[in-house]
Amino acid sequence: MELDSIGISMDQGSHEGSGVRKREFDISFNSKIHDAGGSQGISVVSKKKMADTPENHAILREKFQKIEASRLEKEKEILEREQKENDAKEKGSKVLTIETGQNKRIVLITHFNVFMYATCYWIQSGTLPYLTKKLGADPVSFGHLQTVFAISQLLGGPIYGRLGDLFGERTALIIAFSSSVLTYLLTGISYSLPILFLSRLPSVFLHVMQGSQMVVTALSSDKDRAASLARLGFSYGIGMVVGPTIGGHVTTHFGEYAAAFLSAGGSCISLILVILYVPNIPKQVQPDQNQSVLNLKKIFSLILLPKASSLLLVKTVVGIPVGIMQSMFSLIAMEQFKLPADQNGMLLSYIGALSMFMQGIGISAFTSRFSDLTLLKFSSVSLVLCYYLLSLLSSLQDFMLLQIPMVCSLSLINSILQSSLTKAVPQSQTGTMLGLNMAVHSTIRTVAPTIGGVMMSNLGYPSIGYLGMGCNVIVLGLLKMLNLQ
Repeated sequence: MELDSIGISMDQGSHEGSGVRKREFDISFNSKIHDAGGSQGISVVSKKKMADTPENHAILREKFQKIEASRLEKEKEILEREQKENDAKEKGSKVLTIETGQNKRIVLITHFNVFMYATCYWIQSGTLPYLTKKLGADPVSFGHLQTVFAISQLLGGPIYGRLGDLFGERTALIIAFSSSVLTYLLTGISYSLPILFLSRLPSVFLHVMQGSQMVVTALSSDKDRAASLARLGFSYGIGMVVGPTIGGHVTTHFGEYAAAFLSAGGSCISLILVILYVPNIPKQVQPDQNQSVLNLKKIFSLILLPKASSLLLVKTVVGIPVGIMQSMFSLIAMEQFKLPADQNGMLLSYIGALSMFMQGIGISAFTSRFSDLTLLKFSSVSLVLCYYLLSLLSSLQDFMLLQIPMVCSLSLINSILQSSLTKAVPQSQTGTMLGLNMAVHSTIRTVAPTIGGVMMSNLGYPSIGYLGMGCNVIVLGLLKMLNLQ
């Protein structure tokens, strides 16, 4: 019998007994068993040689079928168990989307609260100059009061965003509206300048718009985020139109303190709506609850993310001429176009209406057809041309016509930058990133009046157009150099 045909293998071990060394051999047989027709064969390796008979072939075939059936059954059980686990995991950590009925209600309440927030803010904001004058403050003191508010907002934005990331959007909104109520109540009892200045301190967490952006960010997909965030601006714009009108009537008939208490009452309504109807929104990645809210290293580490730092840089460069233009707008209307106060207000309402139209309808139409990078480049080119024309025109009619492309481009680029910033970080850190975005805005708003005043005094009105043109040329270069895909 040949070794190759029976498969002999030698064990490498050996045993010593009585001085005799023994070797052990492991012998196995390779057999091929055919069916009755002799066509199908099953190869078998066994300790004992099997006869090539149809009976053995049938026995082996039956055993193999049982083994295969058992394997398939086990695989099915494993797949079903994994599917159940995945379904349970997805149900537990699923990010809510705006399409569901419950979330439509949350978004609707959020938009109403943004409207209420804007209305209440502009009710008391419009009466604040009259209240400070009544308390004996001069324009310098009023400027200091505005500076305290701006610094409070600047410092509070990133910390407020961090609060939202750690404790949820619902908690963040409750804090924001509580801060709003406290600010307006203190304003309503401000019978001296120190208390009026003290009323600005709770505004460190008066970030209702930021908290609402956090809610919409959590409930929207990446594709629809820019349009969803822009619609919040539409709701804010309505409140911005309604608030000063109500504030003026209340102040005229009931006094400045009544306007402040009315703002506090409106904020209380929003606070109650949040407590009753806005639930906790689950996140895909849960943040570490043990981390400190004041973890500045964690907050500012987001700036080091390549895409986030690039977007914040672009936002800063875009925002500088806008901030200066906004801070000097009343002066431009008065000095350049010789407008009285009432016509200045009508011009502001016209620009607000353009912004509301773009945020409510236009941005959704653009973002559904073009990529974010394409729209950023288009807006930058448009702004270069708009600012250049701004430096040349001198009539009010030309200025009003120019506002159409300028306001639309600014609304578009700001919405896309804000949306892109939330996409540049994990969902568990979107609140902090929105806070940093707000901090950039607050910083520009703090320094813009000083820079704008110097420019208007020494270089004149056209200098703002030249600055805007230069800044947006820089933005075009940044968009080309930086990887913002």
